[in-house]
Amino acid sequence: MAMTDTEFHRLADEMFSEIDNAVERAIDDQDADVDIDASGNVLQLSFEDGSQIVINKQEPLHEIWIATKFGGFHFNYSDGKWLDTRNSLEFMPFVIDSIKKQSGIVLDIQP
Repeated sequence: MAMTDTEFHRLADEMFSEIDNAVERAIDDQDADVDIDASGNVLQLSFEDGSQIVINKQEPLHEIWIATKFGGFHFNYSDGKWLDTRNSLEFMPFVIDSIKKQSGIVLDIQP
């Protein structure tokens, strides 16, 4: 059964909230220098070195897209998980790894 726009936004918003909360904890616990800008369908993380990770919702495709300094990636919801459309990596471990690679910040996100 196809996902509705409402379901898509609920699931994507849950992921955005998890990331936002984990980054806020990292800022407090690790004195991490990260600016978080959540605006509409976009969650933007800006790091001390000037680099950014941009995560946005693509409603027409029901995908979450993430842009890092290493490239752009698209995630689709399948079988209860957000998976990369190219290599089936799970979204949250990918985001955690990307933030660590790009900024050195370790996020604590519980499954």
